Amino acid sequence: MNPDDQKQRPSTFVTRDGTELYYKDWGTGAPVVFSHGWPLNSDSWEAQMAFLAARGYRCIAHDRRGHGRSSQPWLGNDMDTWADDLSELIEALDLKKATLVGFSAGGGEVARYIGRHGTKRVAKAALIAAVPPLMLKTERNPAGLPREVFDGLRLKSLTDRSELYRELAAGPFFGANRPGAKVSRGMMDSFWLQGMRAGHKATFDSIKAFSETDFTADLARFDVPTLVLHGDDDQVVPIAASAIHASKLIKNATLRIYGGAPHGLLDTHKDQFNADLLAFLEAP
Repeated sequence: MNPDDQKQRPSTFVTRDGTELYYKDWGTGAPVVFSHGWPLNSDSWEAQMAFLAARGYRCIAHDRRGHGRSSQPWLGNDMDTWADDLSELIEALDLKKATLVGFSAGGGEVARYIGRHGTKRVAKAALIAAVPPLMLKTERNPAGLPREVFDGLRLKSLTDRSELYRELAAGPFFGANRPGAKVSRGMMDSFWLQGMRAGHKATFDSIKAFSETDFTADLARFDVPTLVLHGDDDQVVPIAASAIHASKLIKNATLRIYGGAPHGLLDTHKDQFNADLLAFLEAP
């Protein structure tokens, strides 16, 4: 190991607009960069980061602006800014041949990053239970979810966002509302805690960002091997309007479907997902 690799790495950096972003940087080797979902933070990737770092990969995950330990600016809670923040982090760390892995809204962040910044620093990409190409139901996207679904999220966020996160964790996110489901209290509490560590303005604005952003043009710019992975019982980001469609829009995409898996498969199907992600990273 290079002695420089053993030095303590900084845990924050400041973007061009003055926003301080927190990030984790674990291990050494080929870089894997993780983008988290809503309303979570980089803690949601710890199982994957620990697994891969122990197997020779450098794992990096940031708290999106407004979330976790990052600053909470009033503006910039949109996909373009998030993608630019991700680009600044990748450039600040001078990462090359990185694999970008995005979950849910983080999958949108990865897609918009490639759409805006290309793949000169990217070797592979993975969209996990991700929102692209478009969550909102429109005339051109009839399989999407009605606007009323997202208006309901906005209303609950304004009324009692703590209860909203509790309901999501105890219901559709982990599939705890399905017969026979076994979801631990700790898993649900972690979701709630991460949500409450995010800023109110950021989480509210994010609903529009992840539901109304159209990533169709971004997906057309993918020119690296891409894993599209989704559960077919995802009640949060239904598979028909997301992974099924996205995998057809991305060149060289591999679609993998987990039967019966919910949205929060990073936790409910942790071992299976970790093994599949490692196999994807190791594939030529």
